[in-house]
Amino acid sequence: MKIRNVLLVILLLASSGTLVFGQDNITVTGTVSDSMGPLPGASVVVQGTTTGTQTDFDGNFTLDNVPADATLEISYIGFAPQQIPVDGQTTLNVTLQEDAQALEEVVVIGYGEMKSKDLTSAITTVKSEELEATPTGQAMQALQGKVAGLQIVSSGGPGQSPTVRVRGIGSYDTDASGPLYVVDGMFFENIDFLNTADIASVSVLKDASAAAIYGVRAANGVVLIETKSGSYNQKPEITYSGYSGYQVPQNVLKMANSEQFSTLARESGSEPDALFIENAMQRYGRSRINPNVPAVNTDWYDEIMRNAMIQNHSLNFTGGGENANYAIGANYFEQGGLLKMKNEYERFNLRSKIDFRVNDNLTIGGNVVISNATRFDAEDSAWRRAYYAVPTMPVFDPLLGDDPQVFPVNYANAQDLGYRGGQNPFPLMDFSEFRNKIRNVLANFYAEIDIVPEVLSFKTAYNHNFETRSRREVRLPYFLGNNFQREDAELVKRNETYSNQIWDNTLTYNNDFGKHDLTVLAGASFRDESFERLSAKGLNFPLTGEEAYFLNQAQSTPEDDVGDDGRREYGLSFFGRISYNYDDRYLLYGTYRADGTNKYQEKWGYFPTVGAGWVLSGESFFPQNSFVDFLKLRASWGELGNDKVPSSEGGIVSEVITTALDDTMVSGVETSSDFTALKWEVTEEINGGITARFFDSNLSLEADYYVRTTKDAVIDVLRPLIPGATRQNVGEIRNSGLELALNWNKTVSEDFSYSVGANFASLKNEVLDLDGQPYLDAGSAEFRQRSIVGEPIFAFYGLETVGVYQNEAQIQADPVAVDNGLEPGDFIYKENGGDPNTIDGDDRVVLGSYLPSYNFGFNLGFNYKAWDFSASAIGQGGNKILNRKRGEVIFTSDTNWDRDFAVNRWHGEGTTNSYPSSKGVRKSWNQQLSDYYVEDGDFIRIQNLTLGYTINRKGEIKGLARTRIYVTAEKPLTIFDYNGFNPEVPNGVDNQTYPVPATYTFGVNIKI
Repeated sequence: MKIRNVLLVILLLASSGTLVFGQDNITVTGTVSDSMGPLPGASVVVQGTTTGTQTDFDGNFTLDNVPADATLEISYIGFAPQQIPVDGQTTLNVTLQEDAQALEEVVVIGYGEMKSKDLTSAITTVKSEELEATPTGQAMQALQGKVAGLQIVSSGGPGQSPTVRVRGIGSYDTDASGPLYVVDGMFFENIDFLNTADIASVSVLKDASAAAIYGVRAANGVVLIETKSGSYNQKPEITYSGYSGYQVPQNVLKMANSEQFSTLARESGSEPDALFIENAMQRYGRSRINPNVPAVNTDWYDEIMRNAMIQNHSLNFTGGGENANYAIGANYFEQGGLLKMKNEYERFNLRSKIDFRVNDNLTIGGNVVISNATRFDAEDSAWRRAYYAVPTMPVFDPLLGDDPQVFPVNYANAQDLGYRGGQNPFPLMDFSEFRNKIRNVLANFYAEIDIVPEVLSFKTAYNHNFETRSRREVRLPYFLGNNFQREDAELVKRNETYSNQIWDNTLTYNNDFGKHDLTVLAGASFRDESFERLSAKGLNFPLTGEEAYFLNQAQSTPEDDVGDDGRREYGLSFFGRISYNYDDRYLLYGTYRADGTNKYQEKWGYFPTVGAGWVLSGESFFPQNSFVDFLKLRASWGELGNDKVPSSEGGIVSEVITTALDDTMVSGVETSSDFTALKWEVTEEINGGITARFFDSNLSLEADYYVRTTKDAVIDVLRPLIPGATRQNVGEIRNSGLELALNWNKTVSEDFSYSVGANFASLKNEVLDLDGQPYLDAGSAEFRQRSIVGEPIFAFYGLETVGVYQNEAQIQADPVAVDNGLEPGDFIYKENGGDPNTIDGDDRVVLGSYLPSYNFGFNLGFNYKAWDFSASAIGQGGNKILNRKRGEVIFTSDTNWDRDFAVNRWHGEGTTNSYPSSKGVRKSWNQQLSDYYVEDGDFIRIQNLTLGYTINRKGEIKGLARTRIYVTAEKPLTIFDYNGFNPEVPNGVDNQTYPVPATYTFGVNIKI
């Protein structure tokens, strides 16, 4: 009986096999394209099977053994998929249409991916095409204005990273306010080594629900970066992309010229200042136009700045077969600096990324990035000297040519005119050099096994980042006069080594049960971080050139300048995530992470989150024929940690005290302690949002409102009866705001498509608790910043001006003016408290915050046949900037003034009610911190303009590579009222920031 059953089964299998193989199978070839041309890497699969392939570089595909009655499923990210019946055809050419909803179909999240329609969190993803439009060596700079709630503060210095903030500041330690960067699984605090062209996508995890999977590192937001990969069954492809161009200083601050400066000096009532003008005319001659003005008229900013070159070249090889794919690339980037000294940045990168299917259940892969960079920093003091240098002095003084004491160059010295300082910035620039060599190696290796195919998988990944930073500071001697000299040749060397290892293990379960869709992830992570630093200084080495820039060449090495430091931290974490979807209508999401660390006394932290979503458009009561195609409500709550704060503060101090007791000297030991053990700061966040699509998904909307509260913020706490303060986890800060993003994408015809987008974010920053203290001070006594409960963190704090005294009658009518000996041209301050007849510290008020209360971005683009054009703009408002360079007149008054003051100063009744006189600005009364020195930081900028033309875009010319040529203008125009180079100041205190240049480039992209 058993034998008969076995034979029956064999016969049935044989007959079924005969039926299958008896069908007519054919070979199908074709091309997949869009309105712009062929789509390489598009997926072509026989419906209901695993048989499939991907299109090659020219969009072509070939499929063998395809049943004549089969249906092909053709898909590509960002396009609506199509099902094409074969119907016995051997050639199929398919044109895919862009799908606005599908553009965000898959979103990278922590340790995985999710469909955008299933998200309950605030996540914004930016694709590589948007990033590569920006000519920059810093990947995060390319995100400026593209993500609502993400503030990018530009840095104009070559190779310098921008300041990045996600939803405000939640820590008093501003160095602890940057986001966590995760590059292919590895943690970073900055990503200045990455080439923008190597990035496939950037996902910004803004709320707690999205970021809490990273626990104690996620309080300031998380930026997930995936680098580019090859594709399976992809024909080998060679891609070159490069550009070259110039950076041009823009919005150069105008200073008073010699005529204006001479007028200011004579109006000041200062005999020495007027005498210095006479000295300049005697030394350098008189102007032929105005004999009362010195002949010299130096524009110092024009003298110290230059146009600078920028170039970038990337070469990439990608491809893949049935079981492997690869991406190999090299990149060279060079950026010159605007300052006329050794000020530049150069970086060379190599990378490789390989994935290999060992069998149907096991995939392994690796990714290696090697970065080698050299950066020469600017002498920042040169900017300040150029601001203060008087225009009546030339760069070189020919009268010093015969002075044997002056060496090595006869630069002019303002002391020779009577001024207290030398002022000339060129000695600092020419005889200083600051070199940084930065080496970075990122290695990532993984293995993933499908325990139950498409249901249960396990992945293990090892990541290692090794970085070395070697800094060399060289300061050569010079002599231009007493107190304007550098006596010693000085060499400072500092070597730093960073090592960061992470081993992640995750188990993922994913299954459908009818209308139920469940994904469960459980994981563990081990982290090992170490840091070492060694530094020393040598004096008086031979002045024979770079070959002498070694410590063993120095005559002396001061022992106090030798430093040796280091640390090592371990972390062990366990985490999990549950994502549940019922009928594509009801969404639940939750994560939990337990972080253990050896850094703090409190070893473990626990960070939960929960999110929910409701797809209203999936309900039966929702109108089916309305203009709303998709509508989802979502909400989340979660807690995050910030472990960038130190583990402890203070220490124990012992002091021997000797005193007389009963005529006998007695010694004892007095011990005091301000030691405090700290722990991570904890941030709690609530987020509510809407995701919607309208008008056939051409219009998308993302809207979020959040309240983010940092608890256990580390602050200074004054101790009763004991001098000083200790730092404790007792502060509380809140950031809240609204974020909106609207995007319209429309394909009008095969030849024309366009897009328009805008985003907006508001921010309210507020101090909630200072452990009972009324305020905390920051900044200096002259330029006070104060954190007050109910006000923004580090707000500017000073007097309010209500006008300028215009005449003597007004002076005599005001007791405050009489008591302080004021004159016309002096400020009138507002009385805000205390004695109405006295202006003092009690009259100070909050003058504003350096954090913008809103920022926005706008973009526009279109494609017409082979032409493409894009434009973007950004802006911000509501923030203030302390113009400290103008305010530092309190330290010296014999320097130049900006042209704004020179033109608008008070110089007679009715001339102005906002600016003091030249005499008044030299008085301590007018030098008090007030809203005169705290200016608006609002600005709007044309961020990028790009025009391109693609040759052979549809591959119609065989043998000719698809080539796109383009021109770009980056930051060509910025409109603002602030009296400085740049309204983007990271901490709001402008003691002279590096200018942000306008950049003009010509570029080429070639695909072979």
